[in-house]
Formats: sequence, structure tokens, C-alpha cells
Amino acid sequence: MDVKRQTRGDGERMRDALLLLEECFPGVSVSVWAFDTEATELFFFLFQITIGPGVVTFVIKPFDSCQDYQKLTWRFTEDKSMTIIAFLAAVFFTSIVLGVEGRRARNIDILDGGSSHRMLTLDTTAEDYNNFADDSMPTFAEQIQNVTVSVGRDALLACVVDNLKRYQVAWVRVDTQTILSIHDNVITQNPRISLSYNDHRSWYLHIKRVQEVDRGWYMCQVNTDPMRSMQGFLQVVVPPKIIAKETSTDMVVREGSNVTLVCKATGYPEPYVIWRREDGLNINYNGESVSVVNGEVLHIVKISRLHMGAYLCIASNEVPPSVSARVDVRVQFPPMLSIPNQLEGAYIGQDVILECHTEAYPTSINYWTTEAGDMIVSGDKYEALNTDNGYNKYMVLKIRNVSPKDFGSYKCVAQNSLGGTDGVIKLDEIPAPSTTTTQATYHVTSLMKKNGRSNKKHRQRPNDYEVEEWRDADYDRDYDSTKRPHSDGEYSSLGTRLYPELLLAVLLVPLIYLSVRR
Repeated sequence: MDVKRQTRGDGERMRDALLLLEECFPGVSVSVWAFDTEATELFFFLFQITIGPGVVTFVIKPFDSCQDYQKLTWRFTEDKSMTIIAFLAAVFFTSIVLGVEGRRARNIDILDGGSSHRMLTLDTTAEDYNNFADDSMPTFAEQIQNVTVSVGRDALLACVVDNLKRYQVAWVRVDTQTILSIHDNVITQNPRISLSYNDHRSWYLHIKRVQEVDRGWYMCQVNTDPMRSMQGFLQVVVPPKIIAKETSTDMVVREGSNVTLVCKATGYPEPYVIWRREDGLNINYNGESVSVVNGEVLHIVKISRLHMGAYLCIASNEVPPSVSARVDVRVQFPPMLSIPNQLEGAYIGQDVILECHTEAYPTSINYWTTEAGDMIVSGDKYEALNTDNGYNKYMVLKIRNVSPKDFGSYKCVAQNSLGGTDGVIKLDEIPAPSTTTTQATYHVTSLMKKNGRSNKKHRQRPNDYEVEEWRDADYDRDYDSTKRPHSDGEYSSLGTRLYPELLLAVLLVPLIYLSVRR
């Protein structure tokens, strides 16, 4: 070992340092400047070590082992203007001044105990330093990509490091400061986390069956001095889910009451909830007719039979699939009845049909009775048919081969647990048509209402056959006039259509016959 010495002070400590240096760098040329100030017990070296052609290493501070030299030694080539990088050893130096960020670095002064010893003069720039550092230290080849994955799926985070050399890569959970892996060893006890790597350049952190607790920042770090690191975010999304115990179920309510439907859902991001009708009809909401109501709560004031039906609560957050809950709303009200034709006419031997329309929920029991009050049963003479459409029911009574005893009044009746109503249809005889004339029929049309209260002030025509009905005034304002059995609350009659021309023809036929015979 070729050693050039320029020393001052304690030779024993100097000798120990040189022996270790000879052991660490056998067969190399070393220039040593050693300073020892007995008063302050400060001791430091400046080693200029020529390792090979054009390669020089400078070290400041004696170490206790060769490993320490290897960790803190900087290598560079002589053809660059940079010749040394000084670092602070806190116990030995008060301050070191080094020019950076493009400024020229000259006259590095090392101060010990107030005595200044000018060691050497540097001529370097920040560009030289950056080039030197980039060539010698590990660098991240690319950013760690943020990852978004649905809960229950597997996630993969990738860290790519160039020029790793003897350094090691570690994965760390940032928020908890948990070390997940160091180099090729998995440290965490979480069985869902594993590690893989490729050519000691690409380092992959695997997380199986991702859970919401895995959401957060993950750091890939290299154990340089100072440490180098890069972070990536793992976003865990959760599809929406309806909370059954906090969501409304099927309900039965009385007409005119207030109803609130609630739908709660979880998920990440927070789900967006809407309400709509299953049948596609609009919802009467806050005085408006809308197809969709936004929000977890659907509040219906003074519910009516028009609100009856199934409602869908739909939750979505752009994470498939969207989910829905179905709430069936039944609205109870007593029967209401209407009669399209209150007065019917038929001739002997004709088949005739009588018709009534009813609305009720719960579903009403509907039947027909004769003028004597006997219930009509389907058979050869009568055929009673009921057709249901939601809370609407259409009653039809067919009378075959009408005879004189069939003329009179017929009553249609509707009853449920909340009440009952009925209406009367009168069947009158009309002359049978001749073989050369058109059949004559007549009827009176009247719209009926629920038989609940008597309202005699409306009885203006003694020949009209009426069925009275009570309707709540507040309900009338909400009820769609196009669907009411009677829209204005009045009793109406279209009168009797007797076809005057037909009657005139019937009277003239005998007269013409008599005049011809004369």
C-alpha cells in the first residue's frame, strides 16, 4: 500500500486508522491528510484513494469497519471537474459549505475548534453533481400507477427501479407505517399479501381478495442515504347494497293519509338513490307529475288510489351492478260505483246486457239482484261476469230471451270491509222492430257515485234512476278527472233516445194499408 502522509497530532490513532485502511483498500495508492487537535479531541482524515485508472475516491472521517467505508464512499472519474463530495460528520465538523444549484463551489473550509485549515479548492457545479448522482444511485424508472379495484378482487402495485445494485426495495403501508416487505422477503403477517419481482428491477406487491381496509397509500422505498421513495394509491370501490332493515317494506294504508317510503344503501363511492314506479307511470309528487324522485326518502301527502302500485328504489354509484328494492303500496278505500247506462230498453225475445263499473280496495264482492231483492245466479237465463283491472271491476249482466216478466229494475252491488254501494238499472220494454226497419233501442246514461249519503237536492228529474255517492272534497282535488267515474259531482242523464222517425213509420203503416184496400 502506497501511503503519502501529511499528519499532525496523535500518531497512535493515526496508525490504527491506516492499518484499517490498508485492510480495506489493499494494493491501492492512498494520499492521507490527518488532523488531530488535542485541545478539542477532534480528529479527521482526508483520504485520496486511487482505485484504478482515472478513478479516485475521497473519504472524510475515519471508520471502524470496511463496511462503513463502502457505504459512504463516492466514486467518480477524473475527467469531470467534480473531485469530491463532502458530507457532515456531526461530531467532527462544525460546518461544511458546498455550493449547489448551479453555483460554483470553491474554498471548502473545514472548521475545527475555531482553527481554519484550508484543505483544498473545488471547482464544481450542480449539473456535475446531478449527473454524478443519477449515474451512481438507484432511480425509479416510472411512476407507481394508482390502482382501482372492486372489493373482493385482486390488486397489483408495481415499482420499477433502475441501477439498484446493492440496495434493497421495501413496500410500506403509509397510513399505518407497516412494513409489508423488504427486498424479496414478506414481513407482514397478512396472508393476502405476497411479493414478486423480475430481474431485481420490477417489484410487485400482490393483494388478494381486496377489502375496504386495504384502501390507502402504499410506498415503494429504496434504502439509499437519504432514502428514496415513491407512492401509489389503492382505491377500493364497493358496489351498492340495499340495507334491508332500514328500507321500507310492502304496506297497506288508508286513502288520504300521509306515507313515507325510505330506502337506505351502502357502497363506495356513496350510492345515489332514486324512486320510480314499476309500471312506468308518473308519480304525483308535491303537486307535480314526475317520472323519478331523487333521494332516499319518498314522501307522499294525502295518498290516493292513483298512487297505488309498486315502487322501485334504485341505488347506483357507477360500480356495477346497480341494485333495487321493490315496495308495494296498497291504498284502502270503500267501494265506489258508476253506471254507464241507467235506463235500458229491449223488446220481447231480445238478449240485453246491463253494465256497472266499481272501484274498491280491498277487492269488493260484487253481485246482481232483481227488483224483488233476489240474488241473480248465472244459468240459462242470466250470465253474470266480472272483469278485474287493479282496483277496478267491470260488472256485466246478460239477460237472454227477454220476456215480459224480465222488465223492471236490476241492482248491482259492491261491498268490502270498508263499506258498500249499489246502483239501479231499469229495463223497459220497447216495440219489436219490423222486418223493414232498424231495431229500436233506448237507454239513459248516468254516472253513479258511492251510495253513502243521501243528497236529495240533486234530484231534479223524477224519471231519472240515480245512485248516490259520497266523495271526500280533498280527494276530489287530487283525483284525476279523466279516471273518475264522475268528474264534477253532479248527477246527469242523457235522456231517452226514442227515434221519432221510427215511431212515425210504425203509425203510418196501418193508415197506408187501409187506404190501399179502399
